[in-house]
Amino acid sequence: MDGQLVDWAEAKIHVLTHSLHYGTAVFEGIRAYPTDNGPAIFRLSEHVTRLLNSAKLLSMDSPYTQGELEEAIILTVAESGLESGYIRPILYLGYGEMGLNPLPCKVNAAVAMWPWGAYLGDAAMESGISVMVSSWVRQDPRTLPTAAKATGMYINSSLAKVEALRAGYDEALLLNMEGYISEGTGENIFIVKDGVLITPPSSAVGALQGITADSVRILATEMGYEIEEQLIRRADVYLADEAFLTGTAAEIVPIRELDNRRIGSEVPGKITKQLRQAYDACCRGSYGIHEDWITLAKH
Repeated sequence: MDGQLVDWAEAKIHVLTHSLHYGTAVFEGIRAYPTDNGPAIFRLSEHVTRLLNSAKLLSMDSPYTQGELEEAIILTVAESGLESGYIRPILYLGYGEMGLNPLPCKVNAAVAMWPWGAYLGDAAMESGISVMVSSWVRQDPRTLPTAAKATGMYINSSLAKVEALRAGYDEALLLNMEGYISEGTGENIFIVKDGVLITPPSSAVGALQGITADSVRILATEMGYEIEEQLIRRADVYLADEAFLTGTAAEIVPIRELDNRRIGSEVPGKITKQLRQAYDACCRGSYGIHEDWITLAKH
């Protein structure tokens, strides 16, 4: 927390912390994976770059540089003693002046790490997940900067997630204001049709530009698959040969059905399985290329 290692039980903030009241904070989700040489942080630099870009979009001036934040994350992972887990860096407005004007408030920074397995369940990769189209609509870029990974914006995702769980589904997809598929509650979406991977353009549908999604694009291109950015309707997902979600927490998980309509003939589909295997190997530094995607955390 702000340059100091703090015991878990002592990592506290004031009750009048500005971001607690107004949701003006930015964060990242990063994973560390086990290797023979210690925990490997996946695409650290890209995550910290997105964190700082999110802060800029919310007019937050980070007191720490990219390099300082990366070093803080590496140190936290190394000191945690964990071989793998989920890492949460956050920039937030601390205790200062209450009210809607955030400018007088100091920007604080913290990094935490904890063990976290498969976000959507251990069986999700083999059996796929059931998804519904939520009644909640993704924020419009004219209301909030959807390119920012900001805490307050995730109320929208939480509402959709709870709706899906209470209806008996594993996850939800949100439409944008024009009725096209935007993303999941915390994941990007890909569909496969006739061997072509299709994903919505983030800027057009209000989705976050995913780092896992970027990894998938790179790996799929190297495998010789064609990738297209297109607006996707729910009907396109119903009729897809394969569909899957991507995200740091979810990793790569196949969609078995959407709105009680079975997708494809097998789960996981051939391309989904190939991409998942390649992604897993990259995360652990055993793929043979993209070693620059991992950062070892050592004392």
